[in-house]
Amino acid sequence: MMEWMWDDGGIGNMADQVPENIKKELETHPCYNEKAHTKFARMHLPVAPRCNVQCNYCNRKYDCSNESRPGVTSEVLTPQQAVDKIRMVKEKIPQLTVIGIAGPGDPLANEETFETLELVRRDFPEMTLCLSTNGLMLPRNVERLKGLGVKFITVTINAVDPEVAAKMYGFVVFEGKTYHGIEAGKLMIENQLEGIRRSVEAGLLVKANVVMVPGINADDIPAVAKKVKGLGAYMVNIIPMIPVPGSKFEDQRSPTAEERKKLQDLCETDIRQMRHCRFCRADAIGLLGEDRSAEFAHATCGLKKAPKDLPLGIQMEGAARYKVAVASSDGVDVDVHFGQAAQFLLFEVHEGKITAKGSVRVDNMPNVALFGESHRGKLENMALALKGNDVVVAKSFGEPAKEYLKEEGIATFVSACPVEEGVRAAVRFIFEERARVFE
Repeated sequence: MMEWMWDDGGIGNMADQVPENIKKELETHPCYNEKAHTKFARMHLPVAPRCNVQCNYCNRKYDCSNESRPGVTSEVLTPQQAVDKIRMVKEKIPQLTVIGIAGPGDPLANEETFETLELVRRDFPEMTLCLSTNGLMLPRNVERLKGLGVKFITVTINAVDPEVAAKMYGFVVFEGKTYHGIEAGKLMIENQLEGIRRSVEAGLLVKANVVMVPGINADDIPAVAKKVKGLGAYMVNIIPMIPVPGSKFEDQRSPTAEERKKLQDLCETDIRQMRHCRFCRADAIGLLGEDRSAEFAHATCGLKKAPKDLPLGIQMEGAARYKVAVASSDGVDVDVHFGQAAQFLLFEVHEGKITAKGSVRVDNMPNVALFGESHRGKLENMALALKGNDVVVAKSFGEPAKEYLKEEGIATFVSACPVEEGVRAAVRFIFEERARVFE
């Protein structure tokens, strides 16, 4: 009989039970454990380019290095290249604990996925293995994945009403036949739910991702949460749809932060909600909110191992003054994503002394969609409001926010600790970065 333990960080229902054999890995999995996401890193291996489902929010593009969203990558790796890259990344990111496969297509539609998992299990047995899928091929592959050491499964299930699902998928290819409309929706739902059931029964920890599209599937999401909870899923992650040019939903608006939060709050009465998701690329590397994939892009072909000798900074004590803005909801902790901040506390740091300099409020800016031109406009205005600061400290940043802040000469620093600690850590970061001009 499988033993279960209670996870005290949850809301105390059956969906918060965790198989005993996964307890240790859960402590260091940044996606499944919010407390771990600032301490432990993950690496996604883009070894699965083929997909068997055309989602209406996806255009299957996977070669853009400037986008931060699921389904994009700077390169597709062979299984052996993926293993070589893990070895390289481990040298630079020692806190790497999780290896995942999330595309850029569907992992279970690619035999390379299983070859890669076998190699990773052989060469890096200490790594936690994770996989993300649309669920179509999951029922027949649960035991195979378990045998390869996979312990965490994410299933993207966007509806439990076939009519709603029919609006989310353009077509589905299954066993050599192409399905459309209600027929495709029913097929997806049946396989997704059966895959979740079998995964839980096999002792895997399941997270359900739901892409939220206002006016399309938003009203069905509470039913999705109830259904997957009843099957034993551990967590639900409501992901805002990102309008992608070339996709059927390119003109659909993304939900606002307020709309998403209300839905999360509603669903949390049934099942734990993931609120720290950063909508990772298929080649994401590093801490959540600090994607370093660009640093390692295309490095596999050109390097046999990571360079060990980095530029050394000449560190000099000086009388510099640093201006720091901090995203905090309570004035005590750094606890807010940049784009969701209502205010930024201002501080000046001089010779080790921190002096409060008031605050800048940005809650008068419109509550706009989480993605798209209106959201970019809001981020640009926020960056302008913070002009003159050396660095902004927040719980996390999106790539567009980083771009606008950089244009204003402002650095970004991710922290999730008391405000004073965050300020001091940010100043150390700025000092060390400026010292790198010396080699």
